[in-house]
Amino acid sequence: MGNQPVGQLLLAIFDRLMARYGPQYWWPAQEPFEVIVGAVLTQSAAWVNVERAIARMRTAGVLSPQAIRAISESELARLIYPSGYYNTKAKKLKALALWLGVNYADDLDRLFDNEIGRLRCQLLDIYGIGPETADSIILYAADKPIFVIDAYTRRIIDRVGLTPASESYGSYQSLFMDNLPADVRLFNEYHALLVSLAKDACRKRPLCRQCCLNDICRYSLTNCLSTR
Repeated sequence: MGNQPVGQLLLAIFDRLMARYGPQYWWPAQEPFEVIVGAVLTQSAAWVNVERAIARMRTAGVLSPQAIRAISESELARLIYPSGYYNTKAKKLKALALWLGVNYADDLDRLFDNEIGRLRCQLLDIYGIGPETADSIILYAADKPIFVIDAYTRRIIDRVGLTPASESYGSYQSLFMDNLPADVRLFNEYHALLVSLAKDACRKRPLCRQCCLNDICRYSLTNCLSTR
């Protein structure tokens, strides 16, 4: 990697990922509130299981804040059972729907009219919404430029050799936001592409030889390619 500026390296990584995996068309949802629900349900869950839970909610007519408020918590938990931690997630969805009704009369456009900092602070005040979930809502539902950090992103960044001085969520996020253009489409695709890389090659036990970053990744150069 030499002395290549961080921004150039991050863009080079993005270009390689795009060339390998192509556009990811993420987030897969029919409307913004479904994105919000998915952002909660995907906590500690595989997306395929989240899709099952959302499909059950849709069939039951419970994919709206009003319907979530009206349904019992136990019935909501039953519907979202495939996503795991269903009792806790039912409480989170209930809290979110109540907050949205009280503060914004279920008007997502009005909620999303807030600037990013204020919107993020409000979301983080809701029970069950942490930084990753809040940022997923901001990027994928509100269509505002913020970079989502998850375990996959941390793993890849650490292995490439770009670990920030502080290992906080905010430090990883700043690595991207301070060195890339604040562009919704770029942040959207980049995050989704990192997820694809983590599932395909940069696994817990990495498959470095099939990774499109192997010649610029510190872990690969030290532990994999050097043994050829």
